[in-house]
Amino acid sequence: MSEPTQQPAFDVRGAVDLSALTRPQSPPPGEEGGAPAAGGYVVDVTEESFGQLVQDSTQYPVVVLLWIPTDQANAQLGTELGALADEYAGRFLLARVDAQTYPQIAAAFQVQGVPTVVAVLQGQPVPLFQGAAPAEQVRAVLDQVLQAAEANGVTGRAPARGGDGEPEAAAAPAPEPEPELPPLHQEAYDAIERDDLDAAVAAYEKAIKQDPRDALAVAGLAQVRLLQRTRDADLAAVRAAAADAPGDVDAQLAIADLDLLGGHVDDALGRLLDLLPGADADAKEKLRVRLLDYFEIVGTTDPRVAKARQRLAISLY
Repeated sequence: MSEPTQQPAFDVRGAVDLSALTRPQSPPPGEEGGAPAAGGYVVDVTEESFGQLVQDSTQYPVVVLLWIPTDQANAQLGTELGALADEYAGRFLLARVDAQTYPQIAAAFQVQGVPTVVAVLQGQPVPLFQGAAPAEQVRAVLDQVLQAAEANGVTGRAPARGGDGEPEAAAAPAPEPEPELPPLHQEAYDAIERDDLDAAVAAYEKAIKQDPRDALAVAGLAQVRLLQRTRDADLAAVRAAAADAPGDVDAQLAIADLDLLGGHVDDALGRLLDLLPGADADAKEKLRVRLLDYFEIVGTTDPRVAKARQRLAISLY
């Protein structure tokens, strides 16, 4: 077959022979005994959609059937081409043009009679054959079209379409199943859901006792303890107490909890780290333990945690 770049561009010379109107008739597409309705990899082209068809041919091969759908021989060829389009599953798009309804499109392909089959590659028409043809010969011609398309860099696949000719929405990928939690983690999660924080703490503590390296349980326990400490807190009162006693470790721990709960990570970490240099041994231990909990809640890989950990080490040693 000829290369697409050697074919003339579309024009409106020539006229289509509609002598098929005098031949045996067939029901319209979609009705019993007629060609299949459009859908899948088969579209019916109108004057409005013709330009898009040409544009699509730069992405994937388009095979155009110019026909009279109610002519028996045309309908038979349309049925065969539709079956091949489904079989090739998007390697080409079958575009059907009713030459009687849209004679200007037929004239643009310089069609002299129907049915006529023309390929469009990179916006250029490539005449294939006119009239009926055995299925195996049609398949061989289509294979040549696909080879020519590949040689010209047209290697995409046509999307499946609905009966209205619009591409069907791609099915959303099935969500990945949530991994099952270890039994004690699930027990803690369920306790949190029913607002039983004491039971959640007990479940996480049990998990850590079974495996001290269970990092998720350590982080979970720190989070639940934060919720316990802040659940009944009065923000205004806690903030006022911290402002009135800037050196009171307990007051600063309380406001730091609320800062962390509100997402003010730098404020919470900085508040406690600033207290360390002048604190006595008992206060330093309180601050150290709380900071380690914060590290677990924020995440040990967070860069803010890395900086805070360095300050903690310097202050303690």
